[in-house]
Amino acid sequence: MKDFLYNKRLISVVSFSLLFAYLLSFVFEGRVLYGILDSAGFSYEMFIFTAILAHFAGLVSCGFLIHPFFGARNTMLGGIGISLFGTILFFFKLPMPVWGFVLAVCAFACGCSVAAWGYYLKTCTPKNEKIKTCADVLIYSNIIMTLINVATFLSNPFLGLWLSWLVLLFSGVFTWFLPQETRAANEGTVSFGENPSAVSLRAPMMFLIAFMVLLTINSGLMYQVLNPAFEHLTFLTCWYWALPYIAALWIIRNLPSSLNRAYFLYAGMAMVMMSFIAFMLLNRGTVDYLVVNTLMLGACGVFDLFWWSIIGEMLDYSAKPVRTAGICISANVGGVLLGGLLGSLITSARLPDSHTTVIALSVVCVTLAIMPTLNHRLLRLLKTNAYLLAYSGLPATSKARIVNVAKAVNPLTDRECEVLELILSAKSNRAIAEKLFISESTVKTHVKNIFAKYDVASRAELISTLLKNPSGSD
Repeated sequence: MKDFLYNKRLISVVSFSLLFAYLLSFVFEGRVLYGILDSAGFSYEMFIFTAILAHFAGLVSCGFLIHPFFGARNTMLGGIGISLFGTILFFFKLPMPVWGFVLAVCAFACGCSVAAWGYYLKTCTPKNEKIKTCADVLIYSNIIMTLINVATFLSNPFLGLWLSWLVLLFSGVFTWFLPQETRAANEGTVSFGENPSAVSLRAPMMFLIAFMVLLTINSGLMYQVLNPAFEHLTFLTCWYWALPYIAALWIIRNLPSSLNRAYFLYAGMAMVMMSFIAFMLLNRGTVDYLVVNTLMLGACGVFDLFWWSIIGEMLDYSAKPVRTAGICISANVGGVLLGGLLGSLITSARLPDSHTTVIALSVVCVTLAIMPTLNHRLLRLLKTNAYLLAYSGLPATSKARIVNVAKAVNPLTDRECEVLELILSAKSNRAIAEKLFISESTVKTHVKNIFAKYDVASRAELISTLLKNPSGSD
């Protein structure tokens, strides 16, 4: 037990897996929530929409609203405590507006807790194990969720609610054993994971958010279009639904790290397309469900592990991991919300399955067309940030020496030297133009000339070349 408590990564995995299992089984379109609403005779739509929107708000706002002194661990404990109290109220038959308000509060609190865990994903997991940590929490949380779903089906939704509450309680216990944030010696305040030398993540975050929204729209479509078509297979959907997702996560987790993750994205997109085609061509029997669900949920596992692991890598370069994690994860929730709204419109229009499939495939095709560019830009920006972070951590004398060596080895004009220094300060072309009072097109010309003199094709290659030059180091 003592060794376990000293294993920060394992504690963070168990804590978040339990929290996420509660979220998936109850708050975020969970089977337990559907059962509770059924027993009360309430309709789903407004509850589900409210919960997703509140969860989105909690993720986005946590890094802005929570004061750094409060800290990541206390934020998680506070969100868990609020959700524990709110969940108890669902054991009592209360008016629909009261339940709706309580569900929104729980969803918002869970959003804050999920965002706050970004600090521990950054600090408790070594850089080369981020993908394993992300895979572990997704696998364990979905296993726990499946067990709760089966118990709910075999007994009643209130047993499922009780189990969800216990899972959340244990999440709070393990969260208590997470390490406190580092306290600044001079100020006596919690740093909340801030790193003044970290570089800007605005561009990579924008690309990742666009990437995630496009991918997860398909998940929203699945909830609203595919799932209702197989709702008569209640017990099968109860236990089999997440198994292909878990299997895909386990396979990718244990593959060699040297493999290009982009290949899995293409495989996932192919699986999504095959799933919608199978949905159109097959019937609504048991075998048909197994085919459609295996393809769709396997693809979801591929996508989710990809963007979770990218978020994990981005946190290494982030000065504010809670804010970065919250905003990035909210893109997934936003994609599900948009997909759900699109699915609701399709369902309300009572379109034939063939029309539904054509619409879904159109979304997939647009995603497939954009994905290579987004993936290339995203990975290149992350690599650039890695080199910029290494440069920013050097002493001022070493930085000056690198620039001086650059002037001597590959003679640059005075203006190109100024541009180079600003590149090394993580400035964008627009920021460089504003700083030097020149046009952005002129900056691009200077950057192109610098690249040509160093025979490189990107900022990442340029900075890597400069850092590798032994003359530029102490």
